[in-house]
Parts: sequence; C-alpha cells; structure tokens
Amino acid sequence: MLIKRRKTRVIKVGNLKIGGQNPIVVQSMLKSKLEEPEKVRAEVNELINNGCELIRIAVPEKKSISRLKSLINEKIFSVPLVADIQFDYNLAIDCFNAEIDCIRINPGNIGGNDRVAKIIEKAKQKEAAIRIGVNSGSIDKRILRKNGGSIVNAMVESALKNVRLFEKCKFYNFKISAKASSVTDTINTYEILSSKIDYPLHIGISESGPLFRGAVKSSVGLGILLSKGIGDTIRVSLTDKSVEEVKAAYIILSSLNLRKTGVDIVSCPTCGRTRVNLKQITDEVEILISGAKKNLKLAVMGCIVNGPGEAKNADLGIAFGKEKAAIFVKGKVLRRVDKEMALEEFKKELEKIL
Repeated sequence: MLIKRRKTRVIKVGNLKIGGQNPIVVQSMLKSKLEEPEKVRAEVNELINNGCELIRIAVPEKKSISRLKSLINEKIFSVPLVADIQFDYNLAIDCFNAEIDCIRINPGNIGGNDRVAKIIEKAKQKEAAIRIGVNSGSIDKRILRKNGGSIVNAMVESALKNVRLFEKCKFYNFKISAKASSVTDTINTYEILSSKIDYPLHIGISESGPLFRGAVKSSVGLGILLSKGIGDTIRVSLTDKSVEEVKAAYIILSSLNLRKTGVDIVSCPTCGRTRVNLKQITDEVEILISGAKKNLKLAVMGCIVNGPGEAKNADLGIAFGKEKAAIFVKGKVLRRVDKEMALEEFKKELEKIL
C-alpha cells in the first residue's frame, strides 16, 4: 500500500523543514531536569545518536532559562530545540531571547489573547516557530460545556480558535497538536482537523503509558493516522527512557514504509521446534545494532527448516536448528555452523556490512 500524505504547509523550526513532502520528523522530550546538566547532556547525546530530530524540554521557571542558555552555549543541541511552556507567557518570551527554535504553548492556559499575541510578536522578531498544543486534559471548560462534553469537538474548536488568532496576528510558522490519552478521541480529532486546515500536525497519544502498553496504544493510534496520510511530526510518549520513544517512532514509520532509517529486526515468535533461547539472542542482536544508521533488515529465526525462506528478504539472517545454525543473506545460506559459535559468526558478518 502506498500512503499518500495529506498536503500541508511547510514551516521551519531551526534548520528543519516540517510539512509538505518533507520526511515525517521524529521527536522526543527530555526526561532530565535542567538542574541536572550532566544528565541532560547524556540524554541529549543518546537521543541524537539514535536519530532524534527534534528535542523538547520543559522550562518550568525563570531560573531554568539561564541553565538552558548555558547548555545551548555549549552547543550540545545539534538538532532544533522546543521549549515547553505552561502558564507564564514571560517564560516563552525569555526562551525566544535565549535563541530557542520553537516553543510549545497551550494558548488556553497562557492568560488571554493579549499575552499569546505578545508571544507571537516575539516569535516573528526571532523568526522562530510555535507549536499550538491542545490537550484533552486541559481544555477550556467553557468550550467543553459548549460542546456537550465532547472531547473531540472541544479539542477541534479550541485548536481552530487558536489558528484564527495566529492568522489574525499574521503569523503562520506554526504547527498544531491535539492529543488525548484516548486512542479513538485522538484519531477522530486529527481527522477532523486535517480536513479543515493545512498547517503541519504533530501527532501522538498523550500519556499513553509504560513501555509495552504505551508502545501498543501509540502504534495503533499513530499507525491509523499515518496510514491516512495525517502527521508531519511524531512522538511516542512513554513512561520510560526517551530513547525508547525514538526507537518506537522509527519502527512505526518503517512498518508503514514512511521512513527507512536504521536497522529493522524480524524474528520468529518461537514454537516447539525452537532449540535455543531466541529472546536472549535477539536482545543481544538489538544491542549490537544500537545506534546504527545504515538501512538494514536482519532476521533472527528459531527454525532452520523455514527460517531462511520466511526471512528471504533479510540482508543478513541466522536460523537455528537442533545442532547447527545457518547464516544466510537474502535467503541464501552462506554457511552452517555449530550453535555455540553461531552468534559470533553472525556478529562477524554484521560487522562487514556495517
């Protein structure tokens, strides 16, 4: 299936172009706090090494600005940076003065249109971007009542209301997110918004949960939206390490042939024919390819009978039998080796490719 992406405007966030036919951007949000600079540096480095293209960071108070500016001056951010601002419009203005590429605000909690307009004017001066962030948990109660308690209709109205304000201020370098923890509410909201506006959309499932549950919910919701051509940036929100969000996002995009970045691993679910601890072996292969940028498809199969056949499109694969394992490329067996030496031989072949 060839996915035809919905046509959206192109905006700029730092040196990044978002929207139109530009690649769908993978982003994450730092879990580390600005008062822990060593942790921030380590997390930023890990994210960038794993392909994160846009980083968001919470800026909760005035003293956060100087800490953030210090890190920016160290040039640890080689990708554009988004400051997440809640309630205090002065923090947004201070962030732009600190040369932040973009801010994310929920205009409903900033304190009125006049304050939002001041943020917009500063963004114009700095040629920066803004993300309008509408969230199901913080919808204006008046808008919710007006829509009879419908989360979907209230989020759509809130987003469109803010779009009109931004357009009135003659500012167009913005994107929109309208996320809920409900998968169906999120899908319905973005479908309606996508039919009414052509600004870039950042998609995600809000508060999706811990690693396994959150990845499943995000895969369902984002997969449906992406298959309909909706989405210009993506975040998989997980109660886990931020790098896991990036890995999950790329797997979702790769599974729909929307991005081909890094290594894809296919492995069988195991059955009564499996004679090895395939999960442990697959985990070791995951570690081997961590951070690899080359586009590869690897196969780790627990059955030598049909392993190479089922994974015949893999650039490199391994399939285990009772006593031997087969190392194969594109379905053709290179050699058969003793099981005890199989992973080491697989590593050698992988190193040649990488």
